[in-house]
Amino acid sequence: MTVGFIALNMFLVVLGNVTDYGTNEAFVKHVLAMDTTFGKELKWRAITSPAVVTIVYVAIILWEAISAVLLTAGTIAYLRGKEDSARTFASAGLLMIMALFLGGFITIGGEWFAMWQSKDWNGIAAALRMVTIAGFALILVHLSPRRATQ
Repeated sequence: MTVGFIALNMFLVVLGNVTDYGTNEAFVKHVLAMDTTFGKELKWRAITSPAVVTIVYVAIILWEAISAVLLTAGTIAYLRGKEDSARTFASAGLLMIMALFLGGFITIGGEWFAMWQSKDWNGIAAALRMVTIAGFALILVHLSPRRATQ
């Protein structure tokens, strides 16, 4: 059930990113531009190319969509009693979420682009929430007992 709710969450995230493209594109633009950070010594890391912003944002949306599809496949496999397939799909989707939110948003956005310094464009708390949820679900997926196969 947890995997299904996370799949739904990711589908809603993708839907929001597609139907309200400009809002989160602006977020990506400002994080990459480092235009609201206070550390001048790090500004050489900034990326202001509109093409790069678009590529990064579309890649994020695609990554989120693929994770949603994998989590949905895992949920369907769980409902059909195919636990090995369910674990495989769920694990792949949850690891993609961990990679995006821990690796992409917290590590690259938060540290490399100093997002933590911004009062206006700081997504670390939201990213940490997703890492926590995905990590908890990943533990649950691998702690649940395996059924005997015949």
